[in-house]
Amino acid sequence: MGRPLWIIFSVIGFGLLLLLINHDSGETLGMPNDSFANVLYLGIWGAVVAAAVVGSGMRIGEMARNALIWLIVILLLSTVYVYRFELQEVGYRLAGGLLPGTPISRMSSDGRAEVILTKGRGGHFQVRADINNERISMMVDTGASTVALSYGDAERIGLDMDSLRFVQPVATANGRGMAAPVTLPELTIGDITRRNVRAGVLEPGKLSESLLGMSFLETLSSFHMSRDELVMRD
Repeated sequence: MGRPLWIIFSVIGFGLLLLLINHDSGETLGMPNDSFANVLYLGIWGAVVAAAVVGSGMRIGEMARNALIWLIVILLLSTVYVYRFELQEVGYRLAGGLLPGTPISRMSSDGRAEVILTKGRGGHFQVRADINNERISMMVDTGASTVALSYGDAERIGLDMDSLRFVQPVATANGRGMAAPVTLPELTIGDITRRNVRAGVLEPGKLSESLLGMSFLETLSSFHMSRDELVMRD
């Protein structure tokens, strides 16, 4: 056993002896016993680390460089922790910019689920919704009274197309058409899920993209649009 270890063990033994002797008085070397014990504990670990560094044969310059690297790492981690909420917002915007239509979920300050959408091409808010376990691209449209599905999307999510009855007149960008009223068992956007959502299926060729209308939006606690962002709160 090396000499440094004998010194460390001797210090430990001497410190413990002082604590035992001064147990009743409550102080050791003018310090409360608890404080003295903490100083002894930290001093022992400091001595162990110092002995390990010295025993490793590292040069002073190399030790200083390693210490600087660890200091930088600690500062970076501390910075990330302090600014974690601001960095989270940056992450939301980055994800929305790289993947337009991707719903970004988060928790609000009162514990409710929120979904953030960023404005896509053409100045519209696009969203990828899950309907019957199928991912459907939709456009948010507050002017639509219900969720409106294109004929192709209705086929994709597995609706019984033969049972549809196109009896509801609607106005679309491609002119007037007819829609078949349906009820969607489940519609999910991010962490927000609604069941038994009223919707309509448009005739073939009448709707190029499905619409997320008010039959979903009106079930939310709130939703608000800014210039580049739409926030939906459960």
